[in-house]
Amino acid sequence: MKLKEVFKTTTLAAATAAMTTLATPAFAEILIGSTLAITGRASFLGDPEAKTLAMLVDEVNAAGGVNGEPIKLIQYDDGGDPNKARTFATRLVEDDEVVAVIGGTTSGATMAMIPIFEENEIPFISLAGAVAIIDPVKKWVFKTPHTDRMACEKIFTDMQANGISKIGMISGTGGFGKSMRGQCLDVAGNYQIEVVADETYGPSDSDMTPQLTNIKNAEGIQAVVNPGFGQGPAIVTRNYRQLGIDLPLYQSHGVASKSFIELAGDAAEGVRLPAAALLVASDLADDDPQKPVVTGYIKAYEAATGEPVSTFGGHAYDAFKMLVAAMETAGSSDPEAVRDALENTRGFVGTGGVVNMSAEDHLGLDLSAFKMLEIRDGNWTIVE
Repeated sequence: MKLKEVFKTTTLAAATAAMTTLATPAFAEILIGSTLAITGRASFLGDPEAKTLAMLVDEVNAAGGVNGEPIKLIQYDDGGDPNKARTFATRLVEDDEVVAVIGGTTSGATMAMIPIFEENEIPFISLAGAVAIIDPVKKWVFKTPHTDRMACEKIFTDMQANGISKIGMISGTGGFGKSMRGQCLDVAGNYQIEVVADETYGPSDSDMTPQLTNIKNAEGIQAVVNPGFGQGPAIVTRNYRQLGIDLPLYQSHGVASKSFIELAGDAAEGVRLPAAALLVASDLADDDPQKPVVTGYIKAYEAATGEPVSTFGGHAYDAFKMLVAAMETAGSSDPEAVRDALENTRGFVGTGGVVNMSAEDHLGLDLSAFKMLEIRDGNWTIVE
């Protein structure tokens, strides 16, 4: 064969191959986005969330994907910084072209991202606690954790049952602590609770003794509530015991992980807080619909990571499972179809409770989803 003929044949083959490549559709993937506080002050929240999502994506893909298509998770680490979170939210929408997003470890990061997802009509399931995330309802925004308002109501219900009517508060000034403080002040009167001392601390404060001394000296005080998350509540708890304050201390669900007990040490003994059933899985009744869900998640997570579960990883578990269920119900990964299916979630049993959403409620949980826990002998127990 002459050189000219060889060139002609090769060129024709290359052109045919190129045309074949263009004619063959690209391998379909469902692109899901996530931006979490994997590092930084809120990493004890974001790290188990990230590991949970990675584990669940592997499980779903190993089982054949969703509607026959594999999921690809595009994940960023915002360190709990609202500005970084907003930047990553924009990138997920404009560059990565995701069909839905799970994330927002902290309330501040979540609130910074909401306008991006609302404007671009992308379903967003937040893993943060502030009630402002879903109240008022935003069309494209959902959340899985119990709200800070619910935490106040659960705490005050327990106080009321124990004859407590005058309390002190010491709150973190970060997004969650600030929000929960406001919610507690707003609903206290509904439970005949009077706040007679109201102190705050910053995210980098390492000693809350002055604020707690003011609370200790408040007239008639019967208990103390500490809205906050991260290291702050552990410092408050240690300082509380060092000052010999012999009053019930209530924390929020923002400390519902083993790391809080480890940081607070023996000072955590007797602390009460509202939390999800996940922390007391073995204590649930056998006919409790949550028991197989939480025990299954615990077994899978510990096998995958070698680490104990926390309620924060559970928030990610619920978000991912609901998102997958919504895509299966919709028979599509189209954002609008997924949003509509999420809003119509009914009877979903997750680690946080039984979820029943509606157009007026993008959380779908009530107070029965919360357990009142007390730390005894370095572990969680249900308050009867």
